[in-house]
Amino acid sequence: MSTKPVIGILTWRDGKRFAEPGYLRRLVTAGKRMGAETFLFSHQDVNTAEKKIRGFVPAKGGGWESRLYHWPQVVIDRYRKRVDAYMRLRHSGQFQFANSPFGKKWRVTELLARDERVNKWIPDTYVYAKGKVKTMLDRYPIVYVKPGNGTGGRSIVKISQEGKRYLASGRDRRLKKRQASFASREALENWILKWVREQRIRDGNFLVQQGLDLSLVPGRVADVRLLIQKNSAGKWDVTGCGVRLGQTGSSISNLHGGGRAIPFAAFVGKRFGSERTQLIERECHRMAHAVASVLEEKFGQMMEFGLDVGVDVAGRVWLIEVNPKPGREIFRQMGDARTYEEAIARPVAFALHLISSGQGQKKGAGNTGA
Repeated sequence: MSTKPVIGILTWRDGKRFAEPGYLRRLVTAGKRMGAETFLFSHQDVNTAEKKIRGFVPAKGGGWESRLYHWPQVVIDRYRKRVDAYMRLRHSGQFQFANSPFGKKWRVTELLARDERVNKWIPDTYVYAKGKVKTMLDRYPIVYVKPGNGTGGRSIVKISQEGKRYLASGRDRRLKKRQASFASREALENWILKWVREQRIRDGNFLVQQGLDLSLVPGRVADVRLLIQKNSAGKWDVTGCGVRLGQTGSSISNLHGGGRAIPFAAFVGKRFGSERTQLIERECHRMAHAVASVLEEKFGQMMEFGLDVGVDVAGRVWLIEVNPKPGREIFRQMGDARTYEEAIARPVAFALHLISSGQGQKKGAGNTGA
């Protein structure tokens, strides 16, 4: 029997097609390099009776190869689709997970808005209902309507007022640009109602959120992606952050939508100077630690969070969104290879910490609890 630690990575699989294959290939390779037997698996690969799992690893020359593996001592959950079979496995008690199940975006926003440790960073946000956009436009010059379970900038629409007309601009579920102009709030509201019906992602709801002026470069939206992860000692640590600068005229900054990745200090420093930029970055770090602590108290042990952070034109810091299964491509696109490699390795390092500290399952011993 192998004496190596055994780490499983739970993800979506269809045949030998995997979600986010590039990242998962690097994650398995990092595990091997760090001395762990590391493999991918999905819910259909679990043989509870024999305490074996069909796992997949990168094959030489490309593709994937599979074989039976010992029961993992720790499982890293990267499954992003809330299908029934996955949910049953996730709540079955059979595995020791490095990261706990997480709530829907609206529930998370609501939780953070109620907590005095972090609520100063949360924009005003409500679940969408007819009439809510008009109410929010009475308070704020910019309003966003966004899916509560979206990703990559899909189905988000920005609403603003220019003169006596109302402008709506965004991207649909296929990331195609959409724009419209209205002479009345009633016409705008009817268009938004249709948007919500047509652009819904799965069965999720929509949110109406206070818009922020994030145009640190005129005509272009910019926001910050910050990655906070548990390190090899099991402590929260900010791995890095960078700025995503949207295309001219775009309402989003996402890299999927044509945004560009830029180092934080280089970009923010041009607007606020080096001394103010250091203060802003420190506040982003404080916010990330506070948010991670609050969410871990609520949901249980977590491993990493990607925070979408807004720095408005006055230099004020805002939390836009929290992702418990974040990407890390921003560091590669910035050309920061060291941070990119560290961002990939840290989930494995934390899993190894759990095993070495006795928090992982004994090899081959499945937990059959409910």
